[in-house]
Amino acid sequence: MGMIYLDHAAATPVNERVFEAMKPYFSDDFFNPSAAYLPAKKVAQDYEAAKAKIAHTIGAKSADLIITAGATEANNLAFTALTLDGSCPRIFPHVAKAPWGAPKLGHPSMLYLETEHDSVRRVAESLGGQPIRVLPSGLIDLDDLRNKISDETQMISVALANNELGTIQPLSEIAQLIREVKLDRMKRRVKTQLLLHSDASQALNLLDINVARLGVDLLTLNAAKIYGPKGIGALYVTHDVKLKPLAVGGGQENGLRSGTENVPLAIGFSKAAEIAHGHINGNRKKYATWRKILLAELDGYELINKKRSLDSFVVICYEGLDAERLIFALEEKGVYVATGAACAASKGIRSHVLKAIGLSESQIAGSLRISLGETNSEEQIYQAAKIINQVVRAEKERING
Repeated sequence: MGMIYLDHAAATPVNERVFEAMKPYFSDDFFNPSAAYLPAKKVAQDYEAAKAKIAHTIGAKSADLIITAGATEANNLAFTALTLDGSCPRIFPHVAKAPWGAPKLGHPSMLYLETEHDSVRRVAESLGGQPIRVLPSGLIDLDDLRNKISDETQMISVALANNELGTIQPLSEIAQLIREVKLDRMKRRVKTQLLLHSDASQALNLLDINVARLGVDLLTLNAAKIYGPKGIGALYVTHDVKLKPLAVGGGQENGLRSGTENVPLAIGFSKAAEIAHGHINGNRKKYATWRKILLAELDGYELINKKRSLDSFVVICYEGLDAERLIFALEEKGVYVATGAACAASKGIRSHVLKAIGLSESQIAGSLRISLGETNSEEQIYQAAKIINQVVRAEKERING
């Protein structure tokens, strides 16, 4: 049968239609969009049309999008909306404190869900942000959020769908709470801004996203999770939010993302977003069916993501077993799964997400993330379940001597 790839939350292959749409812009239409001659102006128009298509899939306009080199950059850019003494702080997510005397916020100006991706969590920590607890289901603890919002809080960041559990957060409820807080601040003449940011990297091909309906001020998108090219993402920014560029130069993307526009990848992103938007309902039904088959065929597991999860995510635990040993044994049989976020797993780091929902060290050590996608078929799901059962059984026999 060949490879059975079950790690689509980590990466997806480029759709053939996406690849074909990109190809001319690597060769024939290679021009710099900022150049003055007609072929370059056509490329600039194509680039703007691509942005408009991406924006359309989330109910926004082209002018609302900043194209970035991926979701990590988009998340970092979003946090420049935080202000301190009227200016944006520098952001250095790779260190605990900002160097060269750059200010670190001395009060909880930012709240972030404790299960966020590291590109949110590490920036938030470097800025003195405060985590919001999650319930054992992985859903946000709204009471904890309500209690932690103060008059100094400027931004709240909650991913629409978690990258390890697939948990879908109630963003509209969070947005309603924020509106109530802002109304109360207005009555008391508290002028501190309060913004809602969400990382929707995992959700664009499975959820019908509309920025107005969600009530977000900033939204991160990622082409690499929807069968588009790697290395390109976007940040939706509502019109009254002020950001500061992470790098300066030629002033592209409204001065917020300087550098020659990556036209081929933008074209690919727009095609992938268009395809994803047109197949949301079909994808959800297909993955829901496959998820049911997989759970029915597997033996002796504990299901971790039981509530409000993307249909493509199946997170299971074999307590007492080592999930890393399982994934290596499965790879030898052509089945590819994960233990959590790819960036954490590659460094041998235990999942902060599974810890946050209350799993024990033994449960975390025995947990697998299976994420379904377009490379799969129903036949593969049955075959994968059979192989996983065989590998788990062999590992139990090895442990028991």
